[in-house]
Amino acid sequence: MAALGNASGDEHGDEQIVVDMGEVVLQMKNIVKDFPGVRALDRVSFEARSGEVLALVGENGAGKSTLMKVLSGVWPYPSYEGEIAINGHPCRFKDTREAERAGVAIIYQELNLIPELTVAENIFLDRLFCKPLGRVNWGKVFAEAQSLLERLNISGVAPGEKVGELTVGKQQMVEIAKALSKKAKILVFDEPTSALTEKEVDALFTTMEQLKASGVCMTYISHKMEELQVIADRVAVLRDGRTIGEPTEINRISMDEIINRMVGRDIREMFPKIEAEQGDPVLEVRDLSLEHPTIPGKHLVNRVSFTAYSGEILGISGLMGSGRSELAASIFGASRQQISGSVQLNGKTLKIRHPQDAVEKGIALVTEDRKSLGLVLGQSVLSNMTLAALEKVAGRWGIINKAKEHHLGRSYVDQLNIKTPGLEVAVDTLSGGNQQKVIIAKWLNTSPKVLILDEPTRGIDIGAKAEIYNLLNTLVQEGVTVIMISSELPEIMGMCHRILVMCEGEITAELNDREATRELIMAYGTGRRKKEE
Repeated sequence: MAALGNASGDEHGDEQIVVDMGEVVLQMKNIVKDFPGVRALDRVSFEARSGEVLALVGENGAGKSTLMKVLSGVWPYPSYEGEIAINGHPCRFKDTREAERAGVAIIYQELNLIPELTVAENIFLDRLFCKPLGRVNWGKVFAEAQSLLERLNISGVAPGEKVGELTVGKQQMVEIAKALSKKAKILVFDEPTSALTEKEVDALFTTMEQLKASGVCMTYISHKMEELQVIADRVAVLRDGRTIGEPTEINRISMDEIINRMVGRDIREMFPKIEAEQGDPVLEVRDLSLEHPTIPGKHLVNRVSFTAYSGEILGISGLMGSGRSELAASIFGASRQQISGSVQLNGKTLKIRHPQDAVEKGIALVTEDRKSLGLVLGQSVLSNMTLAALEKVAGRWGIINKAKEHHLGRSYVDQLNIKTPGLEVAVDTLSGGNQQKVIIAKWLNTSPKVLILDEPTRGIDIGAKAEIYNLLNTLVQEGVTVIMISSELPEIMGMCHRILVMCEGEITAELNDREATRELIMAYGTGRRKKEE
């Protein structure tokens, strides 16, 4: 079957790629990649076929990203050992451009687009159609972009729109169009749904089904197990840089077996929730409202009231845009807009105008965006851990006591099982799960009474999730009040003792863990049911 028409080369013609469904398109054989003191990939081998989605799963640090960097020429030959073949022809890429010319494209979790440029300009940025004398033929650029968007059935996106004005989901569709404009035969999706709404995920999967029907070979990296059954045809598992078993058809393997291959052990309890012993009220929020920054009279958070108790994990659920993150930021003093209402901690009304006020009173917030808001990426693991409570490691005259700081950092590495070559390495060299643990260590260092976590397990593997869940249980048992905000319903239902559901800035329901179901949470989260019902 012919693939979608792809524009490429000097003329960007409508040449069709002809691929027989089911044939082996990509072969990676005995791939070995070494870093100083570490073997990241150890004789990894697998095949991917036309017209299929091959899921590539494994814990953070298993080697998935390294393997894809080898495939895409980021780690060029001869910096790795092994063989790559596309359509049976051996390939040795010296850079990413060579890989692109061979038909390999990666859709990264952090999109590679220029917000200030239009959709059409982003798609054809390095291959603009030119008239005589080198002038750009903008009419053809926009016409070709429109044609490509139509062939992909991408609605709600115009070639002349600035990419920065699109939702993340639509930006991702532009990335796909950009890849296919270069005649991509092999598409790699790296955590593509981590920042998408449920509707945008459905749109992405619909597009991927169209690509499958056109013979495109796709590799899909994700930590969301439930997505594999929806979109994947086969699944390949990496653990500690090795291929574990043969790629298996998704309908012939259980999720438990996939997890077993990933972590090397049985995980009988995905969500190790402890029994709740609800204690005294700790955090009381009354009539909290947050004004919209640009729309007069509208509120991002509208008269929200709730109480969080000791001895429980309180969950907050809702769709993106429901006001969950804005509520957390308001409590933490991190909102710039006008706030009204009151926040009480252990019966005392707080005046929180700045995050430092919240920290001093005993409130900590693990933010949704760990890279932009949670970490200082250029600094070390140790400095990130101690950043929020430097007074604990400072001596006279405010000078950091290095020995004390190092001892404190080492204690958190051991307590949270943070996998790092050392305390002085840059925090951005760690896997996503270990970065998240560093952020949690930073806030535990402040000795919080209330710990709010916004999407605490987004983009991290199943093993790291289990470790974080167990940590939250320990904190609750030690008297810390935990509030968990999450888009993942299994996580909310599996770990939380009470669940607040938000929709359009309001709390529409409060459910206990015995009555909460997916259907009920979604009904309240979409406004189909109201709390007064």
